[in-house]
Amino acid sequence: MNRLKDATSPYLLQHAGNPVDWWEWCDEAFAEARRRNVPVMLSVGYAACHWCHVMAHESFEDDDVARVMNELFVNIKVDREERPDVDAVYMEATQAMTGQGGWPMTVFMTPEGHPFYCGTYFPRAQFRALLQAVHKAWTEQREVVVEQGQQVVAALTSRGPGLAGAQAPGAEMLAHAVKVLAGSYDAARGGFGSAPKFPPSMVLEFLLRHHARTGDEQALAMAGHTMEAMARGGIYDQLGGGFARYSVDAEWVVPHFEKMLYDNALLARVYAHWWRTTGSPFARRVALETCDWMLRDLRTNEGGLASALDADSEGVEGRYYVWTPEQLREVLGDADAAFAEGLFEVTGTFEHGTSVLQLLRDPDDVERYERVRTALLSARAHRVPPARDDKVVAAWNGLAIAALAECGALFGRPDLVRAAEEVARLLLDVHLSDGRLARTSRDGTAGANAGVLEDYADVAEGLLALHGVTGDPGHMRIAGELLNTVLDRFGDGEGGFYDTADDAERLFRRPQDPTDNATPSGQFAAAGALLSFAALTASDRHRQAAEEALAPAAALADRHARFAGWGLAVAEARAAGPVEIAVIGAPDDERTRSLHRTALLSGAPGAVVSVGPPDAAGVPLLEGRGLVAGVPAAYVCRGFVCRRPATSTADLARELRSQLD
Repeated sequence: MNRLKDATSPYLLQHAGNPVDWWEWCDEAFAEARRRNVPVMLSVGYAACHWCHVMAHESFEDDDVARVMNELFVNIKVDREERPDVDAVYMEATQAMTGQGGWPMTVFMTPEGHPFYCGTYFPRAQFRALLQAVHKAWTEQREVVVEQGQQVVAALTSRGPGLAGAQAPGAEMLAHAVKVLAGSYDAARGGFGSAPKFPPSMVLEFLLRHHARTGDEQALAMAGHTMEAMARGGIYDQLGGGFARYSVDAEWVVPHFEKMLYDNALLARVYAHWWRTTGSPFARRVALETCDWMLRDLRTNEGGLASALDADSEGVEGRYYVWTPEQLREVLGDADAAFAEGLFEVTGTFEHGTSVLQLLRDPDDVERYERVRTALLSARAHRVPPARDDKVVAAWNGLAIAALAECGALFGRPDLVRAAEEVARLLLDVHLSDGRLARTSRDGTAGANAGVLEDYADVAEGLLALHGVTGDPGHMRIAGELLNTVLDRFGDGEGGFYDTADDAERLFRRPQDPTDNATPSGQFAAAGALLSFAALTASDRHRQAAEEALAPAAALADRHARFAGWGLAVAEARAAGPVEIAVIGAPDDERTRSLHRTALLSGAPGAVVSVGPPDAAGVPLLEGRGLVAGVPAAYVCRGFVCRRPATSTADLARELRSQLD
């Protein structure tokens, strides 16, 4: 019996019609394996995963393969986005056994949950042979198989972070990290390393902050070149906005077409920060188009943001996004089609004569470009769109709150700020209960899986950014409550954090990984939110926790800086203070609003901003600070020690620039 029909995960529901007797991850599934005395076959993936779909079509929808699976195994299907803890511990095992990882992840394990054979995608014939081989080993060499599983568990559980004596990166280590990044920087094409290339969102934020604090032009050049190359390439949707998951080539031409909320939230924010640093109209356009894409294509009826769009349309990867010259002529006519072919590099860059659109140069005829782009986007809307994974993930929506709030404030788009507030309202109304976060929701109903460290940290980060834009003290208060849960429930006793709470389900290893992946690691995300909260409240407890949590960034910076981008970005904020800006004045006073906008335009790394009336209660940074000679004023502080208040935007801008000299 397939038990997925009542699942809340769209990914699991995709498999609810399989002939496989799937179980969700639960104690009952392992009890069934013990009762039948058979191994467990765990399959982990996510809704937008192309190769997950391929393996499903080839194997899990095949009656013969399903019959073998059902006879020989208890089969468990997991959405990695719902259960990042399960994904993390078994991916660690997969990488340890095979030297690589990816999705779909395929794990064979004992009824005790000990993995003994791991892999990723298997073609149908190979997978069927593997099922028989694992069964043969289980029945004929049981002791060897069980011992192998025990050895894997012992090896993985004996691993520690190995960070004894490490401290948060200081100025010298941060400068060294830039040099390490320069060693893998692709000076010709932007980005770091070779194909496939992923958007290095957290590293870009670090480089911008390092430039802001030190004036290092190399850091700014690497960041700017990478961001321009990405947004001009095929990884960026030149018609509808938004970034795909990664580029399969080193030139950013052909993407893996799935579009994830977390990538776009992080990228919208960093492109806005690039604009704040340079004033680039290109950066502004990309940031706003990315925000608009998130709201147009991912917004749910409840006001949250869905997780992702699939890579496939009508079963074909990329079909929704690619064009042929003939398709251009059908929509545009001969003259405009010729213009579009040249401008968008329609030269057969993808499969079967199709092309992924690029925009390697700005158009000479902007009016014609806009007309052509609008016509193509309108025509594309009539194609069958990719499927949407409409579950709301707390962490990724927290990242989106920060991006929408800051882009709305910086670019004069109050609708984006309102959208950020709606996302926050959904998280607080649906995901938060008795001080604890649910990882996901769908259709306004919270899922059963507990929030992990990144959920608490990223939601807190989003609420603190939203507080900086709106001045609402409630956002800061709730962020503080979430961070107190982090300190009370996730700490490892040595200055770091586990990825799951102390009362979470026990797996064979409690996951703890300080390195960034596609999103900031939970530990570095927590460090950033803790540091910001400490700057708003003068809390020594939160600042000390932030500094201790940054220790892995120092260890990683020496050789693996690409995997510590967010930790290094937070360390830049620590090195800069961070600067604290209190804006005092009536909210309907234009002078207050001007000072507030000037504060938000500060490029000081990790600067925190709060705005409120004189002697506002609930925000320690504002308390005891008043108007100056009856007019609104801004106080620029470090460690709650403030400079002379500024009453004009010119004076405030001058004071903020002085903080970076």
